[in-house]
Amino acid sequence: MLRLGNPRRRINIGLIGMTFILSIFGGRLIQMQGLDSKVYEARAVGQRTQTEDIPAKRGTITDVKGHALAVTVEAREIAIDPTKIKEAVRANVAAVLARQLGRTPQEMAAKLARVDTRYQLLARDVDPVVASRLLKSEVPALTSTKTYRRVYPGDDLAGSLIGFVGDEQSGLGGIEQARNTLLKGRDGEQRVETGRDGQRIPMTSSQRTVPVDGADVRLTIDRDIQWAAQQAVAQQVTDSAASSGTVIVMDVRTAQIVAMANAPELNLNNWRNAPASQYINRAASDVFEPGSTNKVITAAATLEAGAVTPDTVFQVKDNIKCADRVLHDAHPHKPEPMTYRQAVAESSNVATIMAARKVGSERLYQMLKAFGFGERPGGGVPNAEAGLLPNYKSWSGSQSCTIAYGQGVSVTALQMASVYQTIANGGVKIEPQIVAGTTDASGRFVPSAPGKKTRVVSDRTAKEITTMLETAVSAEGTGELAAIPGYRVAGKTGTANRYDAELGRYDGYTASFAGFAPADAPRLVVLSVLQNPKKDHFGGSVAAPVFKDVMTFAIKSKKIPPTGSTAPAVRAGAGQ
Repeated sequence: MLRLGNPRRRINIGLIGMTFILSIFGGRLIQMQGLDSKVYEARAVGQRTQTEDIPAKRGTITDVKGHALAVTVEAREIAIDPTKIKEAVRANVAAVLARQLGRTPQEMAAKLARVDTRYQLLARDVDPVVASRLLKSEVPALTSTKTYRRVYPGDDLAGSLIGFVGDEQSGLGGIEQARNTLLKGRDGEQRVETGRDGQRIPMTSSQRTVPVDGADVRLTIDRDIQWAAQQAVAQQVTDSAASSGTVIVMDVRTAQIVAMANAPELNLNNWRNAPASQYINRAASDVFEPGSTNKVITAAATLEAGAVTPDTVFQVKDNIKCADRVLHDAHPHKPEPMTYRQAVAESSNVATIMAARKVGSERLYQMLKAFGFGERPGGGVPNAEAGLLPNYKSWSGSQSCTIAYGQGVSVTALQMASVYQTIANGGVKIEPQIVAGTTDASGRFVPSAPGKKTRVVSDRTAKEITTMLETAVSAEGTGELAAIPGYRVAGKTGTANRYDAELGRYDGYTASFAGFAPADAPRLVVLSVLQNPKKDHFGGSVAAPVFKDVMTFAIKSKKIPPTGSTAPAVRAGAGQ
């Protein structure tokens, strides 16, 4: 007969096995809930905790009177979970989103088709009203995140000077980039516990670091004068068929930049669609040969050395030999006696070379350096370039002549405006200033430190040059179109051959005019530059009228009255 096994033994063996297995589970539970409970609790909290950035509000950029040039307003980022949108209604949802967000249905449909992700950004910089309307619509799985967007009330007003910000609210050009740390502030953050659906779990703890908003930056720019300067230079760029134009207005006594205009100018509210060439502030960055506006530095070197006086007479032909080249005046003329004052007024290259030879290349070079050539200007103007000033030891035979009248040396408009500020300020150069001040953490305005002052020439030399520049704006000079009725104006025309870097050769002209008013009590300097004008190319006919329009507006805007004096009688021609 078949004997059955002992059931008690099987039961005991089973119980022993079950006890062993249960002891393992029990030990593991003791470890998890007792010994390692804090570790797993921390892991669970980590899985539930979400960190959200709280963006700081970017500071405002204003003009010198507090008018906003760049402001930050509240906005929303709209996102969606594409997995929650059924394919059958995807086209209808895309149409609704496109209509509300100002996008195309095709773009929205492509984003909704990304079912491989649970988060798809639909749009940034959305108006809060539009975001609220969308959230109340029948579109499911939408989320809205509070952000900020940058708005520029003046559109292209001082566009390339102010610059713009990118999607991360960091400056990408101009003042926005140069003062980014100050303007941006410091973002905060908030840590909250959320469930699987992303909703916050009630009664759970949260941690919050408060954001620190950015400081405001006040520029020295005057909004009204900036607008007038942009209008005047843009119109002349069109009328003369020029490639571009620049105008700088500077306060003589402080070197604060009242206007810095370019044409064409960057529209900051549409910067993504603008050509990259408009991102550059040409007034501070474009380098060009100044031509005859540079003759004031030659005059400064010769007068300061006592080598000539304004009434020194030169016997001037219309050409002069320099090394292997023959250089000419702008217009042919018979040999004639000419005072130095007359030479400056009529912009004679030959007489300028004759004067420069009396002091030599080294002294002329040192004077160019003293006026700031070859060095980046201080004062905080973004992206200001140094230009090009070769050492006098490397000047060629002809270059020792051409540099005297502004060919063979390269500068920026900002550097040239600083030269005339120095002359107008009695020979004292001040670093150009573009930032008037900032706000501190308490909102108190903190003015910028004044620009560094350096005496370049004596007050006597500066005054002698001023009288020569007044003659240049009279009927006897090349700058007659810059004259302003009722005001004494001092200034100088410039017409230079233009070096085209793309062509690798000289092509076209640079027309310019620099001057100040009132000549006997200077308050403002205005410099106008037109690059490559096609219909006319002389500084006296192309750039001088821009100077007149801008200076007239500026002195009226600042309520600068005429001095009531008349220019002193001076000997202009050699025969007078």
